[in-house]
Amino acid sequence: MRNETSPTPFRVSDPDFESRVRESFSRQAVMATLGMTLENVAPGDVSIAFNHRPDLTQQNGYLHAGVTTTALDSACGYAALTLMPAQADVLSVEFKTNLLRPAKGERFLARAEVLKAGRTLMVCEAQAFCVDGETQVLIASMTATMIVVLPRD
Repeated sequence: MRNETSPTPFRVSDPDFESRVRESFSRQAVMATLGMTLENVAPGDVSIAFNHRPDLTQQNGYLHAGVTTTALDSACGYAALTLMPAQADVLSVEFKTNLLRPAKGERFLARAEVLKAGRTLMVCEAQAFCVDGETQVLIASMTATMIVVLPRD
């Protein structure tokens, strides 16, 4: 992932991208249901965080893979949306998730960045971490393709 001091290689077409992303995120009922919050919004780069809750775990007490995938997918979608025109919306076209280790922690973080921003499709990469205090442990990764959805006439 890019480090936070490197300049973005992408052209931002909507100067109000951050408020548009935050407004869209606030309309996702699933994010509220899962207790997920939008932590960082920058051109081509988004982070989503949430706390451990027993109702988000599977039978062995680990974070459910579906919850991890949901966080990664939304982070990728919103990273892509930061680079889209003001009238555009975003939808997932495809993604592949690798679950790297059982997810158990106090807090979880999904960070996504755009790898390739096209006019129609955007390819993103994301990583999910368990966060305990200052320690972050990588638990999953995702590669995703997002489509730019423009209004129809």
